[in-house]
Amino acid sequence: MRLRLPSIMAGLAALAGLGIGGGAVLAQIEGQTRGVAPVDNGGSYEVTGVAVDVSGQTPEAARLGGWRIAQRKAWAILAQRLGRGGTAASDGLLDSLVSGIVVENEQIGPTRYVAKLGVLFDRVRAASVLGVSAYADRSPPMLVMPLQVSGGVSQMFEARTPWQQAWARFRTGNSTIDYIRPSGTGAEPLLMNAGQIGRRPRGWWRSILDQYGASDILIPVVHLYRQWPGGPVIGVFEARHGPDNSLLGTITLRVGSTDGLSQLLDTGVARLDGLYQKALASGALHPDATLAPPPKPQAVVIDDTTPGEEPIAGLDATIASSPGAGIAVTLQYDAPTASAVANAESLIRGIPGVVRAGTTSLALGGVSIMAVTYDGDPDQLRRALEQRGLQVSGSGTTLRIRRAPQVPAPVPPADTVITG
Repeated sequence: MRLRLPSIMAGLAALAGLGIGGGAVLAQIEGQTRGVAPVDNGGSYEVTGVAVDVSGQTPEAARLGGWRIAQRKAWAILAQRLGRGGTAASDGLLDSLVSGIVVENEQIGPTRYVAKLGVLFDRVRAASVLGVSAYADRSPPMLVMPLQVSGGVSQMFEARTPWQQAWARFRTGNSTIDYIRPSGTGAEPLLMNAGQIGRRPRGWWRSILDQYGASDILIPVVHLYRQWPGGPVIGVFEARHGPDNSLLGTITLRVGSTDGLSQLLDTGVARLDGLYQKALASGALHPDATLAPPPKPQAVVIDDTTPGEEPIAGLDATIASSPGAGIAVTLQYDAPTASAVANAESLIRGIPGVVRAGTTSLALGGVSIMAVTYDGDPDQLRRALEQRGLQVSGSGTTLRIRRAPQVPAPVPPADTVITG
């Protein structure tokens, strides 16, 4: 039996109304500080550590000139990284491609601007200019469940932890892993906790993955050892994967005091991401086949025609033209609100060749799943979706669609530190 998140919450609400343990259950969800939303889920290309040293007539002019030069340098680095070195772009084009500037360090003088900056490029637009595929090199969607073990206490989403905050800060645009990072709010502390990783039955795992449109699970673990209060902290990081909690690799890092804990965890996240990418490239990181839904039983056709009896005229034609004709396609899409669900279903149903389309797994605020019956080839459906301004990833009969991000017109920077 596969439970859905809405049905679980409805059951909890019913228990609360009847007064049968509902207050105790809901108290585990409400009234506590938990949940950290990821800073960036857009998957932008990121180039960090771009150094600039520019002079200008005013501080604002020097800073704007520094940002212009940073965009040019970052574009050259990105083009070289993606194997398209030498691809030029004008300042006007770069303004439309850049989605944010991250100020890592800056010093502003009366006529001089010295800084180290990070530049974020819109993935879809930059890939189209460079002539590369935006999502072809990425893994299937992977659900991240960060586990922190400190002082003998294991925590995942039960409370807000520094380890969860570090994963929320991590920018995933340059990674080949398609991370799905829960925020840890609502019913997520009940669904995904430290005890869940010890459960081997696949039914509950499938229910969790269905809520987020994920194909498999990543369990990054950190064991924190404090030498004395305020003193050195040792972090042992483990890259684990799948419902069987398989170990892919281990890294040990040390920082001189608790003041550097955030830096220790940020470095650990980046190193574990490197382990996951290496495992993906070697074939060690692949979706667990046991997490796929069990195959539907095939219909058995029994021929009860009496020998010599003629078949009923028109029966074969009726069967051939049954409304079930077409291929089954699974679409994963973002569903922030109920109106977004209705709009997505209306958009898909309006595509020629779509026989039926309906949401089978609803996750408001997350990724919902729509079952589509399409009379044609999946590649034709992919092209029809792209023609309607959607970003399409995945292959075969499993597709992930996203709305193309709208890049606002560039605004002259104010005389404050801006992070993108």
